[in-house]
Amino acid sequence: MHRSAAILLCSIGLASFLTSSCSHAGAVEPSTSSDIPAVAVAKATTENLSRDLVLTAEFKPFQEVDVMAKVAGYIKEIRVDVGDRVKENDLLATLEIPEMADDLRRSRAGVKHSEAEVRRAQDEITRAKSAHDVAHNLYLRLEGVNQKKPGLIAQQDIDDAQGKDLVAEAQVNAAKSALAASQQQVDVDTSVTEKVQTLMDYQRVTAPFTGVVTKRYADKGSMIQAGTASQTQAMPVVRLSENSRLRLILPVPESAVATVHIGQQVEVRVPALNRSFSGRVARFSDKLSVATRTMDTEVDVPNPNLVLIPGMYAEVKLTLERSSGAVAVPVTAVDLDASSSGAASTGRVMVVTPNNRVELRKVTLGLETANRIEVRSGLNAGDMVVIGGRASLQTGVEVRPVVAALSALNP
Repeated sequence: MHRSAAILLCSIGLASFLTSSCSHAGAVEPSTSSDIPAVAVAKATTENLSRDLVLTAEFKPFQEVDVMAKVAGYIKEIRVDVGDRVKENDLLATLEIPEMADDLRRSRAGVKHSEAEVRRAQDEITRAKSAHDVAHNLYLRLEGVNQKKPGLIAQQDIDDAQGKDLVAEAQVNAAKSALAASQQQVDVDTSVTEKVQTLMDYQRVTAPFTGVVTKRYADKGSMIQAGTASQTQAMPVVRLSENSRLRLILPVPESAVATVHIGQQVEVRVPALNRSFSGRVARFSDKLSVATRTMDTEVDVPNPNLVLIPGMYAEVKLTLERSSGAVAVPVTAVDLDASSSGAASTGRVMVVTPNNRVELRKVTLGLETANRIEVRSGLNAGDMVVIGGRASLQTGVEVRPVVAALSALNP
């Protein structure tokens, strides 16, 4: 009896197992989220892109000169020292030249002598004209009588009167010439006086422009040679630099020469100060150096507070190309076409659609920076693009997008 019950239970259990097995074999399990591949994506954004070139240069004074004396002499007084700020035409030093005062007195005396000669010549003209008037009137009277009563006056007397008239006229002309010569001598002596006076003014050594005294060569009592002399031992008084505006001379490579233009604004970073300043392209040589294949380009940097010091190094960022409001994606999201070249190259991107399906799109590309690239057509702002693992993806497959962190896209 017990054996029959056991057999019955086993039969029931076997039937239940077979029924369960058959039902599981005929059913299809639904897919789970763990079966959908995850892909890293990034959003296409609207940005202002620029392609920059960083060049290093050394600050130089906008202008710098060794101030020389125009005449030789001894330093009587020097009013400035290193570091002093001076304005244009400020007095820097005074020279002592005793012999020049004698030259000035001599030249002034020469002017007075010439003016006296002019007055004497004027008096001589007056005397000569009076004598000429007497001789001329006498000749006219004798000639008139001779016309009315021929033979009354001897011809010899008439000829003598005519000769005296001509001599008196010649004396008048000679007196006028002497007056002109005296007047010219006055001009000559006046010019000499003005020259000496100008040299006397050169005793004052003044600043040719507003700047800073960066070096002092002479002290009180030093003998200074004229800076106009060809001799090399001529010693300057001071060195003056205009530091309120500095210049940077940049070696722009040949590939970037076409993008440089006058007035272009640049960013100037000074590592020593950990600050950035604004500069402007002011001039360039318009010629490439054969040795370096670069063009010297000068950037002016305002320095009103004299924060920048000549000799400091600076990094200048030249913007070679700019695109405002461009649709941009990471460079790693684009597969460039092999035959693509030029300013408007083409490529392909994988876009994750709103229903999480992969779609392959052809795009036209523009400006490219270190980690971003402009998409001119084929993509809209806000589209999600795949940035990695595209080789294993097929068009139309379902994916699970994972937005990549910004730090991962901009290493």
